[in-house]
Amino acid sequence: MEYFATASGPKVRAAMDCGLLGQIVTPATGNRLEPGRRWCADNAAFTGGYPGDDAYLAWLTDRLPMVAECAFAVAPDVPFGAAATLKLSAPMLPRIRALGYPVALCAQDGLEDLTVPWDDFDVLFIAGSTDWKLSPAAALIAREAKVRGKWVHMGRVNSWRRLQYAAAIGCDSCDGTYLAFGPDRNLPTLLDWLDEAERQLPWGVLTEEVA
Repeated sequence: MEYFATASGPKVRAAMDCGLLGQIVTPATGNRLEPGRRWCADNAAFTGGYPGDDAYLAWLTDRLPMVAECAFAVAPDVPFGAAATLKLSAPMLPRIRALGYPVALCAQDGLEDLTVPWDDFDVLFIAGSTDWKLSPAAALIAREAKVRGKWVHMGRVNSWRRLQYAAAIGCDSCDGTYLAFGPDRNLPTLLDWLDEAERQLPWGVLTEEVA
């Protein structure tokens, strides 16, 4: 399980440089991306910071020297709306791929009722509301993605139980803001979580409530 975090403080950045963590970057943040660091590109739509298609592509183009270390770049999405996300992302999926990035489609609430364009993306990014991302529907979509050979990522993972759940449904990576608050204190805890998650068997959907 890989964890992508913001570069919050020197110890976190050192962990990224050592390959213990990946870095998540967006057009809305000014965090520097160092060469050789594993990273992913989010579009900042969840926080209202998406700059528009052309500006986002230009931002990705500026980072092409580090594309080999990029796990994925997230296509534009509409938080909590699957149909709107499919419509918005459709023209951008091939444009992001054409730059050389693995492209991620955000899975939003209601995707289980729609036709998923599996051939058009490389990574399934489980987004959506908390209730939806922890639902059987999202777990089944994650399973289908794995069967089809896709990388699966879960956003907003900020507790051990959420990380445990992501691992249990087969996620390859996740991200969160856990290290943004008390990074020196929380970094050892997060690294322990990741070690423990590696020992979990995939596909074991948890039945207890996940906080």
